[in-house]
Parts: sequence; C-alpha cells; structure tokens
Amino acid sequence: MIFKKQSYNEEELVKACAQNDRRAQEVFYRTYFPAMWAMTIRYMQDEDKAMEVLNLGFLKVFLNLERYEFKGSLEGWIRRIIYNTMIDFVRKNNKYVRFMVFEDHDIAASETGPSNLYEEDLLKEVDKLPPATKEVFVLYAIEGYTHKEIADKTSMSEGTSKWHLSHARQLLKASIKLKENEYVSHQKIK
Repeated sequence: MIFKKQSYNEEELVKACAQNDRRAQEVFYRTYFPAMWAMTIRYMQDEDKAMEVLNLGFLKVFLNLERYEFKGSLEGWIRRIIYNTMIDFVRKNNKYVRFMVFEDHDIAASETGPSNLYEEDLLKEVDKLPPATKEVFVLYAIEGYTHKEIADKTSMSEGTSKWHLSHARQLLKASIKLKENEYVSHQKIK
C-alpha cells in the first residue's frame, strides 16, 4: 500500500496527532526526531538508552498534545518533555549524574568526589546561577539550542550568550571543585 504524503501546518499537525491520526503522528515524529535525538544522545552515553528515553518522551508528547496551547515554540515544549523524561529515566536507573557534559574538551572531574554528585545536587548548583546566565546555560547545555537561537529567543547578542555560557561553566566548575575539596577533606577525617 502506498501512502500519499500529506503536508500539515503546525496547528493542523498537532490537532491531527491529538486525534490519533497515525500518518500525522509519523510526520510529527519524523519532523522533531532529529533535534530531540541530538539533545538526548548528547546527554545519554548509551544509544539504546537514549532511544528508550526518546521514545518514552515522544509517547508523553503524544499523550499530552491536546494540552499544547500554541503559546511559544512547539519544539521548545517537546524539548522540555523529552528532557524531563531523560531526568526521570536517569533518576530511576542511575543514582548519579552521568549525562551532563559541559563541553567535549573539559577535563573530567576527579573520580574521588563530585564526579559522583547526585543529579539533584548538580541541578541545585545550576539553580544558583544568576538568572540570565542560568537561562543561557539551560538553553544551550540542557535544551541544545545554538547561540544564534538563544540570541533570537532572548534578544541578546550571540557574544553575550557565549559570555553567559562561559560564566556559567566557570561558576559550576568552581562549585564542583569546592564540593570535591570538601569531599576529600571529609574522607581524610574518617
């Protein structure tokens, strides 16, 4: 059987998917899969687990599409659901954060301490960042936006976005180093 390729605008696509139209759901999945895969594989070290997270996330998206109010970016809404699914998956399957990568060229933290920070601890440190710095860090490092997309979204220049990301990384590294030193000191006391 040959299916006729149908084109949808965003609102038609969402409504068709919410009504359980399988063709629309396939178009939706194929449209948003590449960006969501890029975000998920960036944080998950295992492709099978990343695919599991992505499929669970898309299931949640499809189950909640009728709640989407067409306010803001549909891709951003999907991205939040997929990211939250990833957090839930990591919490359920790992007790330690293993997916947060600041940059490929960063030096790994010591194996004796905060490289074993709990996910909640790291997210608390992210929450302590100054508001604009936190926003850029979350958009770039967690949601996978480019500096150009962040600049468009926040009305700041790409250079300012890059500065905020660099500042966030410096603050988080300093915080992790402090926790590492506290951990080492505590281990010496034992």
